[in-house]
Amino acid sequence: MEAVVIVLIILLGLVLILLEFFVIPGVSIAGIGGFIFSSGGVYLAYQSFGAVGGHLTLLVTVLLSVIALIVSLKSGSWQRLSLNTVIDARVETVPTALIQEGDEGVTITRLNPIGNVRVNNELIEGRCPGQFLDENTLVVVQKVFKTYIIVKPKNV
Repeated sequence: MEAVVIVLIILLGLVLILLEFFVIPGVSIAGIGGFIFSSGGVYLAYQSFGAVGGHLTLLVTVLLSVIALIVSLKSGSWQRLSLNTVIDARVETVPTALIQEGDEGVTITRLNPIGNVRVNNELIEGRCPGQFLDENTLVVVQKVFKTYIIVKPKNV
């Protein structure tokens, strides 16, 4: 009966340690409890069966731990738990062949100081440093960058 209790305690410890690895991130109660249960089971084996029984129990516990970890890693458990999304977003760049300094456009949204501007039928991000512009304001392109343009209000 003692051997069954010791085996169950050690198995509970191993399950908690595996739960710590695969389900609960960081060091938590499951990992600490798994270590305590496994160590306690080995201690009980030394106490109940002497040095030889304790050594055998320790060896079997370590081997079971390593085998369980290897099987868990090779079974694809990490792939089922990991995020497998592909990021296909890209940054819209300013078509420099179509937009040049001095081109005129109109604000589509409020530039506060960043918003959307339509220049030469292209909708792009525009910035107006130092001031806010309402939508439908005529603007002139001051500078063209890779992902946005700097504009200023057109003096009528």
